[in-house]
Amino acid sequence: MVATATGAPTEAQIWRLLEEVTDPEVPVLSILDLGIVRAVQVVGEQVTVTITPTYSGCPAMNTIATDIRLRLLAEGITQLTVHNQLSPAWTTDWMSAAGRAKLTAYGIAPPVDGTATGHVLNLFGKATAVACPLCGSAHTQLVNQFGSTACKALYQCQDCREPFDYFKCH
Repeated sequence: MVATATGAPTEAQIWRLLEEVTDPEVPVLSILDLGIVRAVQVVGEQVTVTITPTYSGCPAMNTIATDIRLRLLAEGITQLTVHNQLSPAWTTDWMSAAGRAKLTAYGIAPPVDGTATGHVLNLFGKATAVACPLCGSAHTQLVNQFGSTACKALYQCQDCREPFDYFKCH
């Protein structure tokens, strides 16, 4: 139970609780690792959590909003709003370093740094070198633009021969 001298939760307490809410598609990641929590506002006992979907049609967002509500309700926080904010659009640059390390340990190649700039010339540039999360080799090949979910691509390592998901940059 979250409690302060005034009975109202603090913003810091809410951020700590949100660290326990995981992504339903990649459960080793918290929603803070993903960088989808844009703001937490506490006014009296009213708590507002603002989240940005990883893309506008992400089917996990309703589950994530429900999980946020359930986690905060379990702490006695009943005056709660979860707000979706679409702009600015989420980018993989918002993922934490800890989240990227967790992805690799889970067997998913994290987004390559600096490739989510959104510049149109990135569409016509050199192919991104994706390191195999299993053996670390950069000798990998894109097999399919879509992996186990729409936000991942399927790669195969040419050294250890294992297929793996790559969390696409956007």
